[in-house]
Amino acid sequence: MFRLSIYQRYLMREVLASVLLVLLAFLALFSFFNFVDELRNVGRADYTAGRAALFVALGLPGLVYELIPIAALIGSLYALSTLARHSEITVLRASGLATRELLLTLFRAAIVLAVFTFLVGELLVPFSERLAQEIKAKALSKVVARSGLDSGLWIKDGRSFINIRKANPDATLEGVRIYRFTEKNMLESVTDAKEASFHLPDIWTLKEVVTTALKGDVSSVESSSTMEWRSAVNPDLLAILMVSPERMSLYGLFNYTQHLVDNKQKAERYQIALWKKLIYPLTALVMVALALPFGYSHDRVGGVSLKIFAGVMLGILFYALNGLFSNLGVINSWPPFASATAPAALFLVTAMGMLWWVERR
Repeated sequence: MFRLSIYQRYLMREVLASVLLVLLAFLALFSFFNFVDELRNVGRADYTAGRAALFVALGLPGLVYELIPIAALIGSLYALSTLARHSEITVLRASGLATRELLLTLFRAAIVLAVFTFLVGELLVPFSERLAQEIKAKALSKVVARSGLDSGLWIKDGRSFINIRKANPDATLEGVRIYRFTEKNMLESVTDAKEASFHLPDIWTLKEVVTTALKGDVSSVESSSTMEWRSAVNPDLLAILMVSPERMSLYGLFNYTQHLVDNKQKAERYQIALWKKLIYPLTALVMVALALPFGYSHDRVGGVSLKIFAGVMLGILFYALNGLFSNLGVINSWPPFASATAPAALFLVTAMGMLWWVERR
């Protein structure tokens, strides 16, 4: 049976306690700023201060998911710097503790953080983020999603291109226009509907429908009060657009990415997000490795505060690089795996280089 030694339990407890303290401090700080930002919308439509507070509270799992790697870095720096300042690291090394064994102990603590990050990202974040956006959209009488164009949301489904003026939080659509094309990419028909409501498994009921059929140089117009429309587009697919790719679940990301690929649309952003979902929890291991070299110094004057400042700067750099490489990957069509792993790989190489330099001293 695997058992931890006394020093391993002690180190893990100190590191995890420091990470938790830093994480709570960050959550309090960012939640306050988010709430202040939401106050700008209070008073509009039905958006009250209570709903703003609920929106911020539902965003906490997303903050936890984003901040754990940075908290792991700063918390580990603080714990190791404190131990070094009290000469505890020196005593452990003088007792024969190798750097490899110390690093493995830190990795055990990081694995706990990685598992926690993965569970939060998969089980809590997609649900809470979607619920938060629905509450805010309903209170402000906003639509669920727009493509960023004045014409609304555009989706490709097989040989059809679908334009939706409004996708509401209650899974109803307004202003639906369906362009159907033949195998030779000739426009076959245009269907306009004032409203659409979904019925399982894959059927929409269109209301106040006008269909213009084109056949050669001849066109015909047909009107009807209702019409059934069978499509792979469903409320779950539309709801995905409420949540940023980084806040979606692996299952949701995979399904939506597959939908984009099947319809020959650009999927790089979602493929990068899919790889990041797999890699991001493991960055906690990179962060504790990066913090370890700082624990080998025991400056007694301002040492801890300087290291904490360095940790904050490194955390900001990691956060910035994480977003930068994702955007560059989409713009330049880089391989999704490379775009998702580049920041963590860069920090890992830096950590290994710093450990090698410390060992040579």
